Amino acid sequence: MHRPTAPRRWRVAAAAAVAMATGTTGLAALTGTASAAGEAVTVQYRTGAGSATADQSEPWLKVRNTGTVPVQLSTVKVRYYFKADSAGAAYRFACSWAVKGCAHITGTFGTLARPTATADRYLDIGFTAGAGSLAPGADTGDMQLRFHRTDWQPLTQSDDYSFSASRTTYADWPKVTAQVAGSTVWGTAPEGNDPTDPPTDPPAGGQSLFDDFDYTSSGDPRISANGWSVRSNSGGPGVPGATWAPENVTFAASGGNSVMNLRTSTAGTAGSTKHTEVLTKATKFRNGTYAARVRFSDAPVSGPDGDHVVQTFFTINDLKAPMADDYAEYDFEYLPNGGWGEPANILYTTSWETYNPDPWQAVNQHTESRQSHAGWHDLVLTIDNSAIKYYVDGQLFGTHDAAYLPERPMSINFNQWLIDLAGQTSTTPRAYDEQIDYVLHVKDQVLTPAQVGAKISAYRSAGTTFEDTVPGS
Repeated sequence: MHRPTAPRRWRVAAAAAVAMATGTTGLAALTGTASAAGEAVTVQYRTGAGSATADQSEPWLKVRNTGTVPVQLSTVKVRYYFKADSAGAAYRFACSWAVKGCAHITGTFGTLARPTATADRYLDIGFTAGAGSLAPGADTGDMQLRFHRTDWQPLTQSDDYSFSASRTTYADWPKVTAQVAGSTVWGTAPEGNDPTDPPTDPPAGGQSLFDDFDYTSSGDPRISANGWSVRSNSGGPGVPGATWAPENVTFAASGGNSVMNLRTSTAGTAGSTKHTEVLTKATKFRNGTYAARVRFSDAPVSGPDGDHVVQTFFTINDLKAPMADDYAEYDFEYLPNGGWGEPANILYTTSWETYNPDPWQAVNQHTESRQSHAGWHDLVLTIDNSAIKYYVDGQLFGTHDAAYLPERPMSINFNQWLIDLAGQTSTTPRAYDEQIDYVLHVKDQVLTPAQVGAKISAYRSAGTTFEDTVPGS
């Protein structure tokens, strides 16, 4: 598909998809089970809107490390409890301002298993890897958060469990809970609703696609028989005039498993540029869990460095018309040498609603991390009826809104390609590798990264190298 430069790619998204995802002091904090010795946090709260009814609720928060070791914020989850205005009411989250940066703060709504008179919903506040860590005694600083009804009708907050009109300055507030790596370390939830993560064991059953990529070459007939296509047809994305080269898709043993290698090569001209892509022939994947173990590379395997290369794992369907609202695409995209206006390495996760190729116009939501991601990474994408979540190495990387949920099934894709030839103008041949260890999709089940790992281990223990029980589109 068409891939534009960064300023054009994100301009409409920034305007049209603003970051939305969606007591008494005598209460004692829960002791919980700390995720590691010395890890502990407290939550401070104040309200930015103290009236009984308001256009939006404004829970302003700070998270403080009260333990003895640094805490990675990506392992922290803060939960604010409230009473919905009606059974059908829907809400949207936004961050007005934060010391850590709103781009590194996520908000996801959920429904309590055991509703009470003051709470039947909750707002989970999380952090991306880019939020960094908190040293002992340090806090996040101000997080000016808010949420409102999607229909912008006034909401009642005086009956919300975590709300307090009298809290106009920051102070410890145990009616907001906090977890570190899944263990509750602060706060008291509404009765019968202690926050817990799902168990490690994955749910039984489930229609799944699993491939360990145990093939001999791109011409192995089992690749097509197992539902994959190794691309050879011309076209975008990438350098106009480049070819998509099946022979650059190879397989080799690594770490006791077979891995698929995608090689992109160039000598600085369109005619010498070879891209690679492997994708499912069927567009039959929609809600559920997607996972892959991928090795990103910062440097070429040979020749000079600097090309604007894109290394990916994504799902996509076709754009039937410009700005068609049933288009869907969900990307992990790593740019080791920058591109799209970025000067250095950056990892994007992007959820697409639609776009217009000419003139360029896009509606999407994205999360990014500007640092090296060279090496092997476990990438997990989950899609249910409320949100899209991206995980990197078991940590939540980004949460995107229900507005970007897919309307139609998609294919599963891996590719590596060059945005342009401007990053490195040399005519010396060079080549870049992206490797894939496995891919997994479980239809209509949201698995945690730990559950994904357990499922992969079960396949390999059983000697299963391929399974596809997902019904066709």
